[in-house]
Amino acid sequence: MTRKICMRKLTVSIGKGGVGKTTTAVNLAHGLAQKGARVLLIDLDTQGQAAKALGITPEAGIAELIGEVLRPEEAVTQARERLWFLAGGKALAGVKRLIARMDIAPERVLATALKSLDGVYDFVILDTAPSWDVLNINALFYAEEVLAPVSLEGLAVSGLQDFMASLSDVQELRPEIELKYVLPTFYDRRVKQSDEILEQLRAHFNEILQFPIRVNVRLSEAPLHGQTIFEYAPRSSGAEDYQELAKRILNG
Repeated sequence: MTRKICMRKLTVSIGKGGVGKTTTAVNLAHGLAQKGARVLLIDLDTQGQAAKALGITPEAGIAELIGEVLRPEEAVTQARERLWFLAGGKALAGVKRLIARMDIAPERVLATALKSLDGVYDFVILDTAPSWDVLNINALFYAEEVLAPVSLEGLAVSGLQDFMASLSDVQELRPEIELKYVLPTFYDRRVKQSDEILEQLRAHFNEILQFPIRVNVRLSEAPLHGQTIFEYAPRSSGAEDYQELAKRILNG
């Protein structure tokens, strides 16, 4: 009998750069795969950093799938054991222009393109750009869970609140999308501000607040070697933190 898969769709999103979105998406995806899940990682950023972080150079990706140039099985690249990848990159600029010209349901283009993959994977993880563009909106009309990384510096709480206001606009049309995880990043216990902002987040988002990802130079070095943190520095605090995140998400 074929195993019926209840596929979870999670987008790593927030309208701010430099908070560790790609680091989180890549390492979470690989962490889940290492725990036995079948995972599809999708890069919706024109910079294409996720492929570089994995050390791969796919010949095709999400642009070819949306443009109906390739079938899903042709556009997807296997990146690791139990981890598959749909590349983003510069080709997405044309996809954004295409979507912007559509008159009917432009916010559901991604969901339509990925429909045939329903039930193939245990998790689909989407890495999004630090902006509120048509691809990010499409991610929110496809996914059911949102993980928002929040850097423990500056106006972290207000940035998250701004994102939540934009998310609420989407929820009016698609109530099933939910902010399910708030992930503090760049936590440095030596810096007073880190603890202060963490407490602010705990006061506002305690039930969905995850254990923080600690500052760890290995997390910034790993992508330069085309490796995840589990491959580059498996005994580091970064590997420990993302392993814990994968465990918590796997358990719902």
